[in-house]
Amino acid sequence: MSHLFLSDEWMSAAREIRSRYQDETMKVPVGVRMNQIITGVPFGEGTVKTYTDTSSGVLDIDLGHLESADVTVTTDYATARNIFVEQDPNFTMQAFMSGKIKVEGDMLKMMALQGSMPQNEIAKTIAEEIKSITK
Repeated sequence: MSHLFLSDEWMSAAREIRSRYQDETMKVPVGVRMNQIITGVPFGEGTVKTYTDTSSGVLDIDLGHLESADVTVTTDYATARNIFVEQDPNFTMQAFMSGKIKVEGDMLKMMALQGSMPQNEIAKTIAEEIKSITK
């Protein structure tokens, strides 16, 4: 079953997919605490706050915000969906260069995280499963 990207149902399904593979995933070597503000969301009040935390070596993504985040990224819903679900690095660079992605805080940590994410078969499987549950 597919769910709207970032909805409670989508977050729950994506969390379940990641947890199913947790014993097989590689550690994330860069520790970053990043908040994301997603605007123009087609449900709720139109803005969703999420976070990504790799400070434990494990990729933790959920709704809400972290205290003492290293960086905060603000972008629109369509851009966030493309970055997190489609994972197209060229699109991400274009979106950043055109101002669709706004960054406050330690941009170097954010860039280091992007370059350090595991790209093995398990990571690809997780990405494909998450893509399959996303409207």
